[in-house]
Amino acid sequence: MEKSRILLIIPAYNEEKNIINTVNSIKENKENYDYIVINDGSKDNTLKVLQDNNINHINLIQNLGIGGAVQTGYKYAYYNGYDIAVQFDGDGQHDVNYVKNICQPIIDGNANICIGSRYLDNSTSKFKSTFMRRLGKNIISIMLRIFIREKVTDPTSGFRAVDKNIIKLFAEDYPTDYPEPESLVNLNKARYKIMEVPVSMNERKEGVSSIHAWKSISYMVKVSLAILIDSLNKKKRVK
Repeated sequence: MEKSRILLIIPAYNEEKNIINTVNSIKENKENYDYIVINDGSKDNTLKVLQDNNINHINLIQNLGIGGAVQTGYKYAYYNGYDIAVQFDGDGQHDVNYVKNICQPIIDGNANICIGSRYLDNSTSKFKSTFMRRLGKNIISIMLRIFIREKVTDPTSGFRAVDKNIIKLFAEDYPTDYPEPESLVNLNKARYKIMEVPVSMNERKEGVSSIHAWKSISYMVKVSLAILIDSLNKKKRVK
């Protein structure tokens, strides 16, 4: 059986202190995954670090946000014929050793999208994020359970793998504001199989996250409204 071609999509915004370690962890992994860093109009020296270290990347001349950056990666995956694309954060929070875990259900034909979850069990990941983010995550999970009848324990996880059909779909159309939970609503409506597996995540070592306590509350409210609107929209996405 031919081995699946897997691409790691790494969105990066102002990650000059993290991106080398992130890419090195991928290069040192025995699975030898392909990767592409999407420099999302960083204002620091991220681009220079990528260029000086010959890191495979696409440079966006202006900041598109996480949705636009990730969609750029999906376009790259689609036009280069990859079988599976994996979103992988540039800040070092995702552990490359779990990539095979989130890809396996897709390879086995049990899922179209597989999400790496910190909350599926209580033992795999010691790092669970802040209280406010966990609160927001729980509310978003409840919203998904109510409106699309899908149990997702880590709906905002950016560590996830998708198959070739979804690569094509996301290359053509990908949510820009709240891509992780909104895309789950769209995929559920299109009858794609959603699955989670437990993963361990790390705390950010360098830099500062753009989402703080009050932003977490605002994010939670806006995402909940987006899920409500998307779920009430009866138009189904085409496979």
